[in-house]
Amino acid sequence: MTSVLKHLGGHVGRVVLALVFALPLVFMLISSFKPDDQIFSDLGSLRAFLPVGALSLDNYTAVFERVPAAQFLLNSVLISSITVVLGIIVNSMAAFALSRMRWPGRKLVLTGIIATLIVPFETFALPLVWWVNQLPLLRVNGFHLEWTTGWMDTYQVQIVPFVANAFSIFFFHQYFQSIPKEIDEAAIVDGAGWFTIYRRIVMPLSGPAIATVAILTFLPAWNSYLWPLMVVQSENLRPVMVGISYFFQLNVGWGQIMAYSSMITVPILALFVAFQRSFVNSIASTGVKG
Repeated sequence: MTSVLKHLGGHVGRVVLALVFALPLVFMLISSFKPDDQIFSDLGSLRAFLPVGALSLDNYTAVFERVPAAQFLLNSVLISSITVVLGIIVNSMAAFALSRMRWPGRKLVLTGIIATLIVPFETFALPLVWWVNQLPLLRVNGFHLEWTTGWMDTYQVQIVPFVANAFSIFFFHQYFQSIPKEIDEAAIVDGAGWFTIYRRIVMPLSGPAIATVAILTFLPAWNSYLWPLMVVQSENLRPVMVGISYFFQLNVGWGQIMAYSSMITVPILALFVAFQRSFVNSIASTGVKG
């Protein structure tokens, strides 16, 4: 009887916790179909979470009329996707060198990488702006290519600085440590090089870690707000999060804000749902190893 009550209590606790996290999303989605006056009138009751009243797609239509939402979405998809792909390649290769290869100073290098995790982005944002403004850039000028200086107001300034990530390297390192190193020795005996071991053995065995790093890289890339505000001036290069500020200029439309927020939240939820099993498995296996 006691075990049944504990089991039931665990289910109730998980349901309550799920509701706590889900209700704000439900409110956002339902409110995106309501006019502003109804959103405020429903706040004091459960109607705020129910699809009742004058529902329409007017807020979604107004979003595309008020801001270039399609361009913002396309920019964020492009920036986030490239950052994820390059991040997986670069960080996994760095972690492979630190965890599978033997060379002097690798533990010291790993310690230095982990130490950077305690440094908040805001502390080096301004120096980073200066550095990216000194980097060479190849531009197309008419029918000619010319070298200039400065990455400001480009796509690469929103991608390259965030490809290498200390946490992703550490996470891959911990996961690679759980793979028996005897596999490497057998592959070397068969004539395989380190890159072959990385590409054909270690990475195919690291699917859960790859999925986790993909999610953890995608989230900050998609949610980036401060950095684009600092380095991007052209509207056609801005990501979705910067677009939120457009709705607080002049007339604030809360229904439009909810509609826009729903649109930019769907890709994140879809990504997590697609990789949630691998995400949980990699966290569990890495935690056991560590």
